[in-house]
Amino acid sequence: MHKNGLLIGAVLGLLSVVIGAFGAHGLKDILEENGRLDVFETAVKYQMYHAFALLFTSLLAEKINGNWATRAIFCFVIGVLIFSGSLYVLSISNIGMFGAITPIGGLFLIVGWVFVILGVIKN
Repeated sequence: MHKNGLLIGAVLGLLSVVIGAFGAHGLKDILEENGRLDVFETAVKYQMYHAFALLFTSLLAEKINGNWATRAIFCFVIGVLIFSGSLYVLSISNIGMFGAITPIGGLFLIVGWVFVILGVIKN
C-alpha cells in the first residue's frame, strides 16, 4: 500500500467536491460569461476520476508490481495537476493558450493507466 498515494487521492477527492461546489455557486456567472462551464465540469470530473484511480492504485500496490504502481501514482498526480489545473485556469481566465497545455496532462493520465496495466501483467 502506498500511504502517500492514498493521502493524495483523498485530498484530490475532497478538493474535487469543494472546487465543483465553488464553481457551481461562486464562479457560475464567470464560467457562463466565458462559455466555459462545461470545461470546468470536465476538469472536476477528471480530477475525481483520478482521485479514485490514486486510491485504487495505492491499495493494489502490494498486489501488482510496486514499481509500476509508484510510476502510475506519479503520473496520475502530475496528470491531474496539468490536465485539470489548465482547464480550471482556462475556464476562469478564458485565455485559450491554457488549453494547449491540457493534452500534456492527459498524456500523463494515459501513461498512468498504462503503468497500472503493466504492473498487473508483470506481477
